[in-house]
Amino acid sequence: MRSEIVVIGGGASGLMAAYHAARILVDAGAAAQVTVLEKMPRPARKIMITGKGRCNFTNVKDWNAFSGHIRSKPNFVKSAFYNLPSQAVFDWFEGFGMPAVVERGDRAFPASYHASDVVDTLVNACLSLGVKIETEAEVASIVTGEAREAVAPENTATLGTLRGGTASEAQRWGPTKEDVFRGELPPGFVVTLTDGREWKCARLIVATGGLCYPSTGSSGDGLRWAAELGHRIVPTFPSLTALVPKGYKQLETKDLHIDRNTPLTEFGQSLCGVQLKNVQLSLLIEGTEAGTEFGDVDFTDGGLEGPVGYQLSRKAVKAMVNGSRVSELLDLKPGVSLTELTVRVKELWAEIEKDPRSRGVREKERCRILLGKLMPRELIPAFTAAHPEIITLERRGRADTKVWVNLVSIAKALKAWQFEIAGYVGYERAVVTAGGVSTDDFIAKTMESRVVPGLYLCGEVLDIDADTGGYNLQLAFSTGALAGLNAAKSL
Repeated sequence: MRSEIVVIGGGASGLMAAYHAARILVDAGAAAQVTVLEKMPRPARKIMITGKGRCNFTNVKDWNAFSGHIRSKPNFVKSAFYNLPSQAVFDWFEGFGMPAVVERGDRAFPASYHASDVVDTLVNACLSLGVKIETEAEVASIVTGEAREAVAPENTATLGTLRGGTASEAQRWGPTKEDVFRGELPPGFVVTLTDGREWKCARLIVATGGLCYPSTGSSGDGLRWAAELGHRIVPTFPSLTALVPKGYKQLETKDLHIDRNTPLTEFGQSLCGVQLKNVQLSLLIEGTEAGTEFGDVDFTDGGLEGPVGYQLSRKAVKAMVNGSRVSELLDLKPGVSLTELTVRVKELWAEIEKDPRSRGVREKERCRILLGKLMPRELIPAFTAAHPEIITLERRGRADTKVWVNLVSIAKALKAWQFEIAGYVGYERAVVTAGGVSTDDFIAKTMESRVVPGLYLCGEVLDIDADTGGYNLQLAFSTGALAGLNAAKSL
């Protein structure tokens, strides 16, 4: 099987790479084929689960604002972003008939809030340009050919000449001679599938993603092939993932990687399902603050998640992997100081004591009423369990016990609820992989390998990752587009 350009991986970056490569070739009138090899039965499985199925497909910030959300070498993807900025991605999808909307935080979604619309748009755009998408085509190995040395420019024609170039201009196109695809000369790459079939191509784009959600096909194959071809790999770890507080799950080992299916403790059950709005979360590494975020926090069957939890998870996981002690500090009332909050708590308590309905009500019940005025009611059981200091028992005799509600302690706990972190949910449910193939081995303006000419990488397989909020899909689209564009132009 022969194709001028083969793309391994039919996800966000792979499909965008295939489209842009085909666009260049079609516009040039070149009779060249672009083929996508996807190991799963359907392309873009991971997009289907993005944003809980709603698919936040980009973030329409400009570069200056966008780049602050990239967590590894933002300058490497600057050229890719400017080639296909986020607003252009938004317009591209709308241009192919998919209405889109922008929500808080510049996050873009399909107007239907169905991730399938994003997938269908990508697939149909590729098919409209003659891209061949081969599903259930799992790649086993990649081997480079010897075409560059074997081609004799004086007696071969190139795709360059097909596009209107002269014979002398055609000499610079190297291994992409037409004869390569007639089988007269060895190809640039031989891609062997697990079923024994072979694909021969002059340009190869690897867009296999990272290690997250392996059920969607992301099993790290691209990292292995890149290493085998001589590229450096930056150590990987899960990012944008759930952090598991101590006492949240029934742990039998001290492994940092905690499977999401590990049963919850009673404390975990009391927190699971609670969603907090407009709170502040701070990350502490060895007791020193290492980051603070404001926004929404969710407690799930995995642990501490939500946009704010995700933002801090990358740094938290990296610190734990390196052996550091990690905790997170939750401020339920970030809009007021401790002093102001203490005054407010005392005022509320005084109102409760004066309320005729409080007569005869025990102190513990009054405390619950107070907490109900300060936090979501579903949070109260976990809050009181985590902060026994808010209730003091004073024994005055054998049968006389006085219960005191410590109002100052309540205010302090509201401002600084500390969670020691036992570990994190791994690649099985992490949103993105941090680390990957070193970007030092690739040319930022083309996405081409410095080690293996004709090889292009894009998307999550590279050491590029960003915050939650549409940033990672935008990076996939931008790097994919640049890789496809340059792979086609080099033919």
